Amino acid sequence: MQQAAAQATAGQDLPPGTLYVVATPIGNLADLTLRAVHLLGLVDAVACEDTRVSATLLQRLGLHRPLLSLHEHNEAAAARGVVERLQAGQRIAYVSDAGTPAVSDPGARLVAAVQAAGLRVLPLPGASSVVTALSAAGDVQGVGFRFEGFLPPQAGARRTRLDELAGERASVVLFEAPHRIEALADALADALPTRRLTVCRELTKQFEQIQPLAAAAFPAWLAERPEHRRGEFVLVLHGAPPSVAGEGAEASTVNAQRLLQTLLEDLPLKQAVTLAARATGLPRNTLYEQALAWRAAAESSDAGADAADPVDSDEAAPAPALPQAALDAPADPRRVALSRSAPHPARGDRRRR
Repeated sequence: MQQAAAQATAGQDLPPGTLYVVATPIGNLADLTLRAVHLLGLVDAVACEDTRVSATLLQRLGLHRPLLSLHEHNEAAAARGVVERLQAGQRIAYVSDAGTPAVSDPGARLVAAVQAAGLRVLPLPGASSVVTALSAAGDVQGVGFRFEGFLPPQAGARRTRLDELAGERASVVLFEAPHRIEALADALADALPTRRLTVCRELTKQFEQIQPLAAAAFPAWLAERPEHRRGEFVLVLHGAPPSVAGEGAEASTVNAQRLLQTLLEDLPLKQAVTLAARATGLPRNTLYEQALAWRAAAESSDAGADAADPVDSDEAAPAPALPQAALDAPADPRRVALSRSAPHPARGDRRRR
Protein backbone atom coordinates (compact mmCIF):
# COMPACT_ATOMS: atom_id res chain seq x y z
CA MET A 1 0.00 0.00 0.00
CA GLN A 2 2.78 2.41 0.87
CA GLN A 3 4.46 1.80 -2.47
CA ALA A 4 1.22 2.46 -4.34
CA ALA A 5 0.70 5.60 -2.25
CA ALA A 6 4.19 6.85 -3.06
CA GLN A 7 3.65 6.28 -6.77
CA ALA A 8 0.26 8.00 -6.74
CA THR A 9 1.64 11.08 -4.97
CA ALA A 10 4.99 11.29 -6.76
CA GLY A 11 6.00 14.87 -7.39
CA GLN A 12 3.40 16.38 -5.08
CA ASP A 13 4.56 19.16 -2.77
CA LEU A 14 4.21 18.51 0.97
CA PRO A 15 5.87 21.59 2.50
CA PRO A 16 7.40 21.54 5.99
CA GLY A 17 6.02 23.72 8.76
CA THR A 18 2.50 22.74 7.74
CA LEU A 19 -0.45 21.24 9.58
CA TYR A 20 -2.13 18.50 7.53
CA VAL A 21 -5.77 17.83 8.48
CA VAL A 22 -6.33 14.23 7.43
CA ALA A 23 -9.68 12.46 7.04
CA THR A 24 -9.62 8.81 8.15
CA PRO A 25 -12.11 5.97 7.51
CA ILE A 26 -15.44 5.92 9.34
CA GLY A 27 -15.46 2.13 9.46
CA ASN A 28 -13.76 0.67 6.40
CA LEU A 29 -9.97 0.85 6.22
CA ALA A 30 -10.05 0.59 2.43
CA ASP A 31 -11.63 4.06 2.30
CA LEU A 32 -8.36 5.71 3.38
CA THR A 33 -6.90 7.60 0.42
CA LEU A 34 -3.45 6.85 -1.00
CA ARG A 35 -2.53 10.48 -0.40
CA ALA A 36 -3.36 10.10 3.30
CA VAL A 37 -1.30 6.90 3.57
CA HIS A 38 1.71 8.62 1.98
CA LEU A 39 1.36 11.71 4.16
CA LEU A 40 1.01 9.75 7.42
CA GLY A 41 4.25 7.97 6.60
CA LEU A 42 6.03 11.25 5.90
CA VAL A 43 5.08 13.55 8.80
CA ASP A 44 7.23 14.09 11.86
CA ALA A 45 4.32 13.43 14.25
CA VAL A 46 0.60 12.70 14.25
CA ALA A 47 -1.64 14.72 16.55
CA CYS A 48 -4.75 12.71 17.28
CA GLU A 49 -7.99 12.61 19.23
CA ASP A 50 -7.23 9.24 20.86
CA THR A 51 -3.71 7.83 20.72
CA ARG A 52 -4.99 4.27 21.13
CA VAL A 53 -7.27 4.49 18.10
CA SER A 54 -4.67 6.22 15.93
CA ALA A 55 -1.92 3.78 17.00
CA THR A 56 -4.10 0.92 15.77
CA LEU A 57 -4.68 2.68 12.44
CA LEU A 58 -0.97 3.32 11.89
CA GLN A 59 -0.12 -0.25 12.90
CA ARG A 60 -2.53 -1.62 10.29
CA LEU A 61 -0.81 0.57 7.71
CA GLY A 62 2.64 -0.62 8.81
CA LEU A 63 3.58 2.89 9.98
CA HIS A 64 5.23 4.11 13.16
CA ARG A 65 5.09 7.79 14.06
CA PRO A 66 5.15 9.76 17.33
CA LEU A 67 1.61 10.47 18.54
CA LEU A 68 0.49 13.71 20.19
CA SER A 69 -2.74 13.61 22.20
CA LEU A 70 -5.08 16.44 21.19
CA HIS A 71 -8.71 16.02 22.14
CA GLU A 72 -11.75 18.01 23.21
CA HIS A 73 -10.53 18.60 26.75
CA ASN A 74 -6.93 19.66 26.03
CA GLU A 75 -7.19 21.10 22.53
CA ALA A 76 -6.29 24.69 23.40
CA ALA A 77 -3.18 23.75 25.39
CA ALA A 78 -2.08 20.98 23.02
CA ALA A 79 -2.47 23.30 20.05
CA ARG A 80 0.32 25.50 21.42
CA GLY A 81 2.69 22.55 21.38
CA VAL A 82 1.75 21.76 17.78
CA VAL A 83 2.36 25.38 16.76
CA GLU A 84 5.84 25.25 18.31
CA ARG A 85 6.66 22.12 16.34
CA LEU A 86 5.43 23.70 13.11
CA GLN A 87 7.49 26.81 13.76
CA ALA A 88 10.51 24.52 14.04
CA GLY A 89 9.77 23.27 10.51
CA GLN A 90 8.06 19.98 11.31
CA ARG A 91 5.22 18.47 9.33
CA ILE A 92 2.33 17.55 11.64
CA ALA A 93 -0.80 15.59 10.72
CA TYR A 94 -4.02 15.82 12.70
CA VAL A 95 -6.56 12.97 12.68
CA SER A 96 -9.73 12.34 14.65
CA ASP A 97 -10.86 8.85 15.59
CA ALA A 98 -12.85 8.51 12.37
CA GLY A 99 -13.96 10.73 9.53
CA THR A 100 -13.05 14.35 8.86
CA PRO A 101 -11.66 16.35 11.80
CA ALA A 102 -13.48 19.44 13.09
CA VAL A 103 -16.90 18.13 11.94
CA SER A 104 -18.53 17.21 15.26
CA ASP A 105 -14.96 16.42 16.35
CA PRO A 106 -11.99 18.33 17.77
CA GLY A 107 -9.76 20.18 15.32
CA ALA A 108 -11.27 23.63 14.84
CA ARG A 109 -9.32 25.24 17.72
CA LEU A 110 -6.12 23.66 16.47
CA VAL A 111 -6.63 24.97 12.94
CA ALA A 112 -7.47 28.43 14.26
CA ALA A 113 -4.33 28.51 16.42
CA VAL A 114 -2.11 27.43 13.54
CA GLN A 115 -3.59 30.03 11.22
CA ALA A 116 -3.31 32.73 13.90
CA ALA A 117 0.42 31.97 14.08
CA GLY A 118 0.70 32.62 10.35
CA LEU A 119 1.35 28.98 9.52
CA ARG A 120 -0.14 26.88 6.75
CA VAL A 121 -3.00 24.39 7.00
CA LEU A 122 -3.63 21.83 4.26
CA PRO A 123 -6.70 19.53 4.34
CA LEU A 124 -6.62 16.01 2.92
CA PRO A 125 -10.24 15.13 2.04
CA GLY A 126 -11.72 11.72 2.60
CA ALA A 127 -14.44 9.90 4.49
CA SER A 128 -17.29 11.85 6.09
CA SER A 129 -20.44 10.29 7.47
CA VAL A 130 -22.36 13.51 6.72
CA VAL A 131 -21.71 13.45 2.99
CA THR A 132 -21.94 9.66 2.84
CA ALA A 133 -25.43 9.69 4.33
CA LEU A 134 -26.59 12.55 2.11
CA SER A 135 -25.42 10.73 -1.01
CA ALA A 136 -27.66 7.76 -0.15
CA ALA A 137 -30.69 9.75 1.04
CA GLY A 138 -32.20 10.67 -2.33
CA ASP A 139 -33.80 13.85 -1.01
CA VAL A 140 -34.85 15.28 -4.37
CA GLN A 141 -36.73 18.24 -2.90
CA GLY A 142 -34.11 19.24 -0.34
CA VAL A 143 -32.73 22.73 -0.90
CA GLY A 144 -29.11 22.24 0.12
CA PHE A 145 -28.34 20.66 3.48
CA ARG A 146 -27.51 21.61 7.04
CA PHE A 147 -25.49 19.67 9.56
CA GLU A 148 -27.33 19.62 12.89
CA GLY A 149 -25.38 16.85 14.62
CA PHE A 150 -26.67 15.68 18.00
CA LEU A 151 -29.97 17.13 19.16
CA PRO A 152 -30.32 18.04 22.86
CA PRO A 153 -30.68 14.92 25.03
CA GLN A 154 -33.42 16.51 27.17
CA ALA A 155 -36.91 15.69 25.85
CA GLY A 156 -38.26 19.24 26.05
CA ALA A 157 -35.26 20.86 24.39
CA ARG A 158 -35.18 18.16 21.73
CA ARG A 159 -38.86 18.71 20.89
CA THR A 160 -38.32 22.45 20.73
CA ARG A 161 -35.49 22.01 18.23
CA LEU A 162 -37.55 19.63 16.10
CA ASP A 163 -40.40 22.15 16.02
CA GLU A 164 -37.92 24.75 14.80
CA LEU A 165 -36.78 22.39 12.04
CA ALA A 166 -40.34 21.60 10.91
CA GLY A 167 -40.27 24.11 8.07
CA GLU A 168 -36.64 23.55 7.05
CA ARG A 169 -36.36 23.15 3.26
CA ALA A 170 -32.83 21.75 3.44
CA SER A 171 -31.90 18.16 4.20
CA VAL A 172 -30.96 18.01 7.88
CA VAL A 173 -28.23 15.60 9.02
CA LEU A 174 -28.55 14.29 12.58
CA PHE A 175 -26.27 12.09 14.68
CA GLU A 176 -27.41 9.85 17.51
CA ALA A 177 -25.90 7.26 19.83
CA PRO A 178 -27.49 3.80 20.22
CA HIS A 179 -28.55 4.39 23.84
CA ARG A 180 -30.66 7.40 22.79
CA ILE A 181 -31.87 6.37 19.34
CA GLU A 182 -35.29 5.16 20.57
CA ALA A 183 -35.99 8.45 22.33
CA LEU A 184 -35.08 10.36 19.16
CA ALA A 185 -37.25 8.07 17.04
CA ASP A 186 -40.25 8.68 19.30
CA ALA A 187 -39.65 12.44 19.17
CA LEU A 188 -39.42 12.46 15.37
CA ALA A 189 -42.56 10.35 15.03
CA ASP A 190 -44.46 12.68 17.32
CA ALA A 191 -43.21 16.01 15.97
CA LEU A 192 -42.87 15.25 12.23
CA PRO A 193 -44.78 12.02 11.51
CA THR A 194 -45.16 12.48 7.74
CA ARG A 195 -41.61 13.64 6.99
CA ARG A 196 -39.34 11.34 5.03
CA LEU A 197 -36.31 10.07 6.89
CA THR A 198 -33.27 8.11 5.77
CA VAL A 199 -31.81 6.03 8.60
CA CYS A 200 -28.14 5.14 8.16
CA ARG A 201 -26.70 2.65 10.63
CA GLU A 202 -23.07 1.52 10.83
CA LEU A 203 -22.08 3.29 7.60
CA THR A 204 -19.30 1.53 5.61
CA LYS A 205 -19.07 -1.29 8.18
CA GLN A 206 -19.95 -4.97 7.82
CA PHE A 207 -23.52 -4.57 9.04
CA GLU A 208 -24.25 -1.28 7.31
CA GLN A 209 -27.91 -0.53 6.86
CA ILE A 210 -29.70 2.30 5.01
CA GLN A 211 -33.46 2.47 5.47
CA PRO A 212 -35.77 5.15 4.00
CA LEU A 213 -39.09 5.52 5.82
CA ALA A 214 -41.59 8.00 7.18
CA ALA A 215 -40.70 9.39 10.61
CA ALA A 216 -43.89 7.85 12.03
CA ALA A 217 -42.59 4.38 11.15
CA PHE A 218 -39.16 4.85 12.74
CA PRO A 219 -40.01 3.53 16.26
CA ALA A 220 -41.59 0.38 14.86
CA TRP A 221 -38.58 -0.24 12.59
CA LEU A 222 -36.23 -0.01 15.58
CA ALA A 223 -38.41 -2.48 17.50
CA GLU A 224 -38.41 -5.07 14.70
CA ARG A 225 -34.96 -6.47 15.50
CA PRO A 226 -32.40 -5.88 18.26
CA GLU A 227 -29.66 -5.15 15.71
CA HIS A 228 -31.68 -2.20 14.40
CA ARG A 229 -30.86 -0.43 17.66
CA ARG A 230 -27.11 -1.10 17.60
CA GLY A 231 -24.25 0.93 16.23
CA GLU A 232 -23.85 4.60 15.39
CA PHE A 233 -26.65 6.37 13.56
CA VAL A 234 -26.67 9.12 10.97
CA LEU A 235 -30.16 10.33 10.03
CA VAL A 236 -31.15 12.50 7.10
CA LEU A 237 -34.38 14.37 7.73
CA HIS A 238 -35.64 15.22 4.27
CA GLY A 239 -36.46 18.83 3.46
CA ALA A 240 -39.96 20.12 4.10
CA PRO A 241 -42.23 20.55 1.06
CA PRO A 242 -42.61 24.19 -0.03
CA SER A 243 -46.14 24.38 1.38
CA VAL A 244 -45.02 23.22 4.84
CA ALA A 245 -42.03 25.55 4.85
CA GLY A 246 -44.25 28.48 3.89
CA GLU A 247 -46.77 27.66 6.59
CA GLY A 248 -43.98 27.50 9.14
CA ALA A 249 -42.64 30.92 8.15
CA GLU A 250 -46.12 32.45 8.22
CA ALA A 251 -46.84 31.00 11.66
CA SER A 252 -43.54 32.35 12.98
CA THR A 253 -44.36 35.84 11.71
CA VAL A 254 -47.83 35.76 13.24
CA ASN A 255 -46.47 34.57 16.59
CA ALA A 256 -43.87 37.33 16.53
CA GLN A 257 -46.55 39.94 15.85
CA ARG A 258 -48.66 38.60 18.70
CA LEU A 259 -45.72 38.75 21.09
CA LEU A 260 -44.72 42.22 19.92
CA GLN A 261 -48.17 43.66 20.53
CA THR A 262 -48.25 42.16 24.03
CA LEU A 263 -44.90 43.75 24.84
CA LEU A 264 -45.95 47.11 23.42
CA GLU A 265 -48.73 47.29 25.99
CA ASP A 266 -46.17 47.63 28.82
CA LEU A 267 -42.81 48.58 27.30
CA PRO A 268 -41.32 51.37 25.16
CA LEU A 269 -41.28 50.61 21.46
CA LYS A 270 -37.54 50.00 21.07
CA GLN A 271 -37.35 47.72 24.10
CA ALA A 272 -40.40 45.75 22.97
CA VAL A 273 -38.93 45.29 19.48
CA THR A 274 -35.56 44.18 20.86
CA LEU A 275 -37.14 41.57 23.14
CA ALA A 276 -39.47 40.28 20.42
CA ALA A 277 -36.59 39.94 17.96
CA ARG A 278 -34.50 38.10 20.51
CA ALA A 279 -37.32 35.71 21.42
CA THR A 280 -38.51 34.90 17.90
CA GLY A 281 -35.43 35.24 15.73
CA LEU A 282 -37.17 37.59 13.29
CA PRO A 283 -35.16 40.58 12.03
CA ARG A 284 -35.34 43.57 14.36
CA ASN A 285 -35.93 45.97 11.46
CA THR A 286 -38.98 43.98 10.34
CA LEU A 287 -40.53 44.10 13.79
CA TYR A 288 -39.63 47.77 14.22
CA GLU A 289 -41.35 48.68 10.95
CA GLN A 290 -44.41 46.70 12.02
CA ALA A 291 -44.55 48.54 15.34
CA LEU A 292 -44.25 51.92 13.61
CA ALA A 293 -47.04 50.94 11.22
CA TRP A 294 -49.29 50.05 14.14
CA ARG A 295 -48.44 53.33 15.87
CA ALA A 296 -49.20 55.31 12.70
CA ALA A 297 -52.50 53.50 12.29
CA ALA A 298 -53.42 54.23 15.90
CA GLU A 299 -52.48 57.91 15.58
CA SER A 300 -54.51 58.22 12.38
CA SER A 301 -57.48 56.62 14.12
CA ASP A 302 -57.12 59.02 17.06
CA ALA A 303 -56.96 62.03 14.76
CA GLY A 304 -60.15 60.97 13.02
CA ALA A 305 -61.93 60.48 16.32
CA ASP A 306 -60.82 63.91 17.56
CA ALA A 307 -62.11 65.60 14.39
CA ALA A 308 -65.49 63.95 14.79
CA ASP A 309 -65.76 64.61 18.55
CA PRO A 310 -63.54 67.44 19.87
CA VAL A 311 -64.62 66.83 23.50
CA ASP A 312 -61.61 65.91 25.67
CA SER A 313 -61.56 62.42 27.00
CA ASP A 314 -59.40 60.82 29.66
CA GLU A 315 -59.89 57.38 28.17
CA ALA A 316 -56.76 55.78 26.73
CA ALA A 317 -56.71 54.91 23.03
CA PRO A 318 -57.19 51.23 22.35
CA ALA A 319 -54.14 49.16 21.30
CA PRO A 320 -53.82 48.63 17.54
CA ALA A 321 -55.43 45.45 16.35
CA LEU A 322 -53.47 42.51 15.02
CA PRO A 323 -54.10 41.30 11.47
CA GLN A 324 -56.87 38.70 11.26
CA ALA A 325 -54.30 35.98 10.50
CA ALA A 326 -52.65 36.66 13.84
CA LEU A 327 -55.97 36.47 15.68
CA ASP A 328 -56.81 33.17 14.08
CA ALA A 329 -53.39 31.57 14.63
CA PRO A 330 -52.79 29.39 17.71
CA ALA A 331 -50.50 30.83 20.31
CA ASP A 332 -46.98 29.41 20.44
CA PRO A 333 -45.78 29.35 24.05
CA ARG A 334 -42.17 28.83 22.92
CA ARG A 335 -42.06 32.31 21.48
CA VAL A 336 -42.47 34.06 24.81
CA ALA A 337 -39.16 32.90 26.25
CA LEU A 338 -37.53 36.28 26.73
CA SER A 339 -34.38 35.42 28.66
CA ARG A 340 -31.52 37.65 27.62
CA SER A 341 -29.04 34.81 28.04
CA ALA A 342 -30.87 31.67 27.04
CA PRO A 343 -28.16 29.08 26.35
CA HIS A 344 -27.98 27.20 23.09
CA PRO A 345 -29.14 23.60 23.53
CA ALA A 346 -26.34 21.23 24.33
CA ARG A 347 -25.20 19.21 21.39
CA GLY A 348 -25.06 15.99 23.36
CA ASP A 349 -22.31 13.41 22.98
CA ARG A 350 -19.61 14.15 20.47
CA ARG A 351 -18.93 11.44 17.93
CA ARG A 352 -16.14 10.81 15.52
CA ARG A 353 -17.10 11.91 12.06
